[in-house]
Amino acid sequence: MEADAIGTANGSRATAGNRAPKPLGAEAIRVAEERVDPAISTIVITGVARVVEFLLVAAVGFAAQFLYVYPQEGMPALYPLAILLGAGLSIMAFQAVDIYTPQALRTFLRQNSRLLVGWVGVFAVLALIAFFLKLGDSFSRVWLGLWFAVGFVSLALFRVGLALLVRHWTRSGRLERRAVIVGGGEPAAKLIEALNASPDSDIRICGIFDDRGDDRSPAVVRGYPKLGTVGQLVEFARRTRIDLLIVALPISAEKRVLQMLRTLWVLPVDIRLSAHTNQLRFRPRSYSYIGNVPFIDVFDKPIADWDYVLKWLFDRVIGTILLILALPVMALVALAIKLDSSGPALFRQKRYGFNNELIEVFKFRSMYAEKCDPTAIKLVTKSDPRVTRVGRFIRKTSLDELPQLFNVLRGELSLVGPRPHALHAKAADKLYDTVVDGYFARHRVKPGITGWAQVNGWRGETDTSEKIQQRVKFDLDYIENWSVLFDLYILLLTPYSLLTKKEGAY
Repeated sequence: MEADAIGTANGSRATAGNRAPKPLGAEAIRVAEERVDPAISTIVITGVARVVEFLLVAAVGFAAQFLYVYPQEGMPALYPLAILLGAGLSIMAFQAVDIYTPQALRTFLRQNSRLLVGWVGVFAVLALIAFFLKLGDSFSRVWLGLWFAVGFVSLALFRVGLALLVRHWTRSGRLERRAVIVGGGEPAAKLIEALNASPDSDIRICGIFDDRGDDRSPAVVRGYPKLGTVGQLVEFARRTRIDLLIVALPISAEKRVLQMLRTLWVLPVDIRLSAHTNQLRFRPRSYSYIGNVPFIDVFDKPIADWDYVLKWLFDRVIGTILLILALPVMALVALAIKLDSSGPALFRQKRYGFNNELIEVFKFRSMYAEKCDPTAIKLVTKSDPRVTRVGRFIRKTSLDELPQLFNVLRGELSLVGPRPHALHAKAADKLYDTVVDGYFARHRVKPGITGWAQVNGWRGETDTSEKIQQRVKFDLDYIENWSVLFDLYILLLTPYSLLTKKEGAY
């Protein structure tokens, strides 16, 4: 469901009547302050397992060829083809016997027979191929036996080690999805019963949030406490790791569902609508499942699973290269700042990061040291007397942002993403989140040094409401359409944009 299909929200301040929600209660604070390790995607784990096992099977085959076949026959070309075919067939066979599920990875000792069945099947297929192509005499039987025996032992040892690691991650909660149920009463009770009865559920319910305070929404439902209202849930999700929001309301309660979604869509989490009690049934493919319980997907967390890994690699690899290339320029800028005015060359500023977390970003100082404005209470305007001569140049060319490459390598920023704004940044003398409904939805991803809004000309001074509204519009468009190629396109477009779109950059 797209954001504009349900309207927009006003970040953590979005409640009925624009009133700020009450502070979290003692129980909600206790749950929020529990130590929670970062989550690990099971999709990434199973993907890595496939890659490792492909390489392991191939490595054993090549090692056996080098140790036994090479001294006698050299390196016949058929062997590498057979080895790569065998490695590919192995992954297909293991998938067929269903040993890439989280449960199978965690309980390998009880399911090792499946690995043996799959491994025997691979060599049976290879033997059939060799028989029909009349290639049986082209391969050494000793090599084939070594590959089979050592390959199985290597795969079994890898699986044992992976099972121990997966169990450790399971105990520490890193493979669980921390969930919150939105909406209490009988619908929540039925949902909890269904999840508890499902053998393959990876959900850990943290609590329930519901706006109702009457008998329809008791304080405890099936052992889980009500931690607050829907408005308070936004603050709760800012303070602890929440992976999934489950709306336990019937589809027929359209008005109430939409009201909740207008508040919750700004959070960087998956949002699912419970469907197990609905009388109206759709095709099975219309649902996603947690165990055996059906859900309707409303929002997906942006940049998750392999997308997260790709963006992490993009930031670290390209960020390191850019930092090395930029170091001489940064040294010259720092020297120019020191010669132009007294004070440090670097300036640190608190800004909003991912999920509204406060981060400290680095910039080259562009103002006189005694006139720096760390919270951006007053926007920089054209011919601003606080800005130094060097400061005007580096702000116009965005060279003042180069130290944020260190923030990228520290994991606080991405190379590309919505720009992080200062705490008290304003448009037309109003805080950004009071000007733009849904402003905090741009914080569902990590902020960046450059972004889609900036290369489209929406950077610099925000003296009107339209300017910040356009920024947020482009930021949300970036989040909805993210890809590594999109990041690369924005990065390549940034220098051109700096040269041609200088309006508002003071």
